[in-house]
Amino acid sequence: MPDSDLYDVTIIGGGPAGLFSAFYSGLREMKTKIIEYHSFLGGKVHVYPEKIVWDIGGLPPIPGQQLVENLTQQGLTFDPEVVLNEEVISIDKNEEGIFIIEAASGNSHYSKTIIVAVGGGILNPKRLPLHNARDFEDTNLHYAVKYLKDFKNKRVLISGGGNAATDWAKELSGIAKEVYIACRSDFSCHESQITYLKNNSVVCFTQTEITKLEANRAGDRIEKVELRNRESGVVQHLQIDEVIVNHGYERDTSLLENSPLDIQITDNYFITGSSSSESSVPGLFAAGDILHHDGKLHLIAGAFQDAANAVNQAKLYLEPEATKTAMVSSHNEKLYKRNEKIVEDLLKE
Repeated sequence: MPDSDLYDVTIIGGGPAGLFSAFYSGLREMKTKIIEYHSFLGGKVHVYPEKIVWDIGGLPPIPGQQLVENLTQQGLTFDPEVVLNEEVISIDKNEEGIFIIEAASGNSHYSKTIIVAVGGGILNPKRLPLHNARDFEDTNLHYAVKYLKDFKNKRVLISGGGNAATDWAKELSGIAKEVYIACRSDFSCHESQITYLKNNSVVCFTQTEITKLEANRAGDRIEKVELRNRESGVVQHLQIDEVIVNHGYERDTSLLENSPLDIQITDNYFITGSSSSESSVPGLFAAGDILHHDGKLHLIAGAFQDAANAVNQAKLYLEPEATKTAMVSSHNEKLYKRNEKIVEDLLKE
């Protein structure tokens, strides 16, 4: 194997955790590769380009698309190798201690360390379990909201009770003509979201599920939805223009299941690790939602800390005499010159 094919660290997943890992590994002067299943970087945030992200400290509320652009620009600062449209199907380790990453394409990638940053896995939304649901996926049944303007002055029903579903109810309440949200149990979102929904024009149904989709005469659009209360059994019908289903995502467990390494997992999916992002396999680390440990924070801000920890541990794995953490970013020569330019531009304003 040529040295050019061997990387210090390979990051599996190009979402927020993976991109910040790439940035931080650049600070630590590690030869880095990102492997991403999709044709784009940004992870699940990419699915919600107009969703406002609030939970990154020091950053004003920012649309998802802008956040993706910022994260990508930062992640590519030190020119890591980026491989898109590549599905990783297994990870192994040879006798020399080199990780072998096998892809569905037949490609093999070689790395001294690995950071798994696949989040909730490949983005396969949990579909509405009704026999005719797929008939409307090209018209007015949605599993994500890309553009708010598409729902202007529409009657919208959202199915789901988590943060994503209630976020969309909140965002659409000032745009759509009517917004309904049906939760199959009780809401499991932030308290402030529930308060907002109750105090605004969103009509909330708890313990309620969609039991039938009724089509228009042409048979290509949902015209009416049947709802059933799971406790009382009461059935009602709503005239509707658009239906949004947000029941979460299917977790693709094949990567860890197919890997011969003894990777300890939790709940049949999450990599069981430490707060410093180490896994049960020396040289293999994790960052973001895929990582489980006591005190884990499932926020983008938490993914950044996981990423920095994972890179620091990978650096120490390769060079035990290295410093435990990277220098402050602004001390890096490449970034220092960029910072000087930013300061000059600010002084001119």
